[in-house]
Amino acid sequence: MARPTRPIFTTRPIISGTFGVVTSTHWLASQIGMSILEQGGNAFDAAVASCFMLQVVEPHQFGPCGEVVAIFQAKGQAPLVLCGQGVAPAGATTAHFRTEGLTLVPGTGLLAAVVPGAFDALMVMLRDHGAMTFADVIEPAIGYARDGYPVTYAMSATIAGVEQLFREEWTSSAALYLASGGVPQPGEVFANRELAATYSRLCDEANAVGGGRERQIEAARAAFYSGFIAEAIDAYATRTEAMNVTGRRHRGVLTGADMAAWQATYEEPVSYDYHGLTVCKPGPWSQGPVFLQTLALLKGYDVAAMNPTGPQFAHALVEAMKLAFADRDAWYGDVPDVPLKTLLSDKYNEARRKLITERASFDLLPGSPDGRPPRLPAHIAAKRDAELPGRESAAKGRAFSTAPAWYSDIVSVGDRGILPEADEFWSASQHRDTCHVDVIDRHGNVVSVTPSGGFLNQSPSIPGLGMCLNTRAQVFLLEDGLPSSLAPGRRPRTSLSPTLTLKDGEAVLGFGSPGADNQDQWLVQFFLHHVQHGFDLQAAIDAPAFHTDHLIASFHPRGIDLGKVVLENRFPEATVVELQRRGHNVKLTDPWSSFGRICAVAKRNSLLHAAATPRLQQAYAVGR
Repeated sequence: MARPTRPIFTTRPIISGTFGVVTSTHWLASQIGMSILEQGGNAFDAAVASCFMLQVVEPHQFGPCGEVVAIFQAKGQAPLVLCGQGVAPAGATTAHFRTEGLTLVPGTGLLAAVVPGAFDALMVMLRDHGAMTFADVIEPAIGYARDGYPVTYAMSATIAGVEQLFREEWTSSAALYLASGGVPQPGEVFANRELAATYSRLCDEANAVGGGRERQIEAARAAFYSGFIAEAIDAYATRTEAMNVTGRRHRGVLTGADMAAWQATYEEPVSYDYHGLTVCKPGPWSQGPVFLQTLALLKGYDVAAMNPTGPQFAHALVEAMKLAFADRDAWYGDVPDVPLKTLLSDKYNEARRKLITERASFDLLPGSPDGRPPRLPAHIAAKRDAELPGRESAAKGRAFSTAPAWYSDIVSVGDRGILPEADEFWSASQHRDTCHVDVIDRHGNVVSVTPSGGFLNQSPSIPGLGMCLNTRAQVFLLEDGLPSSLAPGRRPRTSLSPTLTLKDGEAVLGFGSPGADNQDQWLVQFFLHHVQHGFDLQAAIDAPAFHTDHLIASFHPRGIDLGKVVLENRFPEATVVELQRRGHNVKLTDPWSSFGRICAVAKRNSLLHAAATPRLQQAYAVGR
């Protein structure tokens, strides 16, 4: 009899079973999702209930007025993307922002709000694919919002970072989050009774209509988008001058009419075939296709033969991601003419792959799909030209092989400091992140959801509602003619990027992560470790991670750091030395920094599996 193979040591076991699995970025959300499955709900019911819980227990990562992007496959059906990314309001014009004296959309405050998309997306998912009522899936969140939940370190430190702002400017937020007189401390029980009352009123209005579950869900949607919530948002956002990151106060432009005119939508995913698997992503109104193009660029490499923590793997992946993100920054947006078919084609990426050399590139090199010349935002193009004097054009296909004069602070191999410092990182008023949920049920439904926005430190709490608006409009640029230019009715290009992977047409893997622009960088590493290097789900999540800042940041102040690569310091010293030798501007962080709060679920034969990151000590996978 063959001896069993000893498992690879990981921080946590993989959760395996046959009934159902749930994983999310907070243990309570995972547990509530699993309880929904135990009560007879399906994966869609569980995902919705988990998302409502995340609005309560991670208010610094997600709120009811945020956004949701989901990708899923109902058993026996084709995969779909559900877009809960709201659009720019009618009053959000470039002319209006310029009259306000702005050259960028602020990263905080009321002026950066788009239509809240999260609630409608969750209701549409529940209505069309769930089996439970609105009250069933939101009651657990009401209970925790009313009775309290333990505060995490991240939540406490985030509130501490904006305590002065709350006390001096955002007094409605102070009344909510500083109600005890000080910042809620880690481990303390915190309750948001305003939010509990808002949820309860939504339930009351849904239940009052009687009839079936679909009718009740429609009543809840109406109450949010044209009823008391929309009215409260309109009254507050359009009449309140709120301080934002510019140091000035501005009123918002989001109205109840904007909310009433919008609803969540379905669409087919974008996909790419890689080593017998079909990887599915949201379209180019998200950054999701970056993941797919990175795979296309790596098609010319024997990734499986590369050491997962070696310099060859890190260098090839970083350089491929630089090219994919350059195309994102030049071409992606909520516009009809994104040349996505060409951007993901083998012919195009074979040519792009030739730009990858043994040296780190310090150039920003978007391609010319179908012969169309790329265009970068003016402030980025000017920065690139100023910092790379005398560089050859992208048309000549030469990546910069030496660092420019301004590059002078490569970290020493012996430096094991945390960058940025943990307290500084968490207290920064500009810190933002996201959540994630994955579910598979016993029926074979697979759901991957990335919710975000409506952060407590990004916009003041709306009095009486216990929630705040999103600030996703900061992704837009106040420069005409770009795919990401601000325009009423246009979706901001979201960084939310859940992933579904199919084998022979059936979903076998769902995963996602918080992390803004870094989401797809960390996700592609997880995917390659799992698919090419043979790591199980937990080992692939636990593996040391890295990312590059060689891209135009999606969020205010929309900067770029050419050539920079940030690694957890669990990488071998030899890898760091070799990456430096190749010219990368290397920065090291602590061994388990907040890189990639990845959650993942998988199906293999009759077994269901789930895993969650140990980073930040919040995420958890459950199942049986």
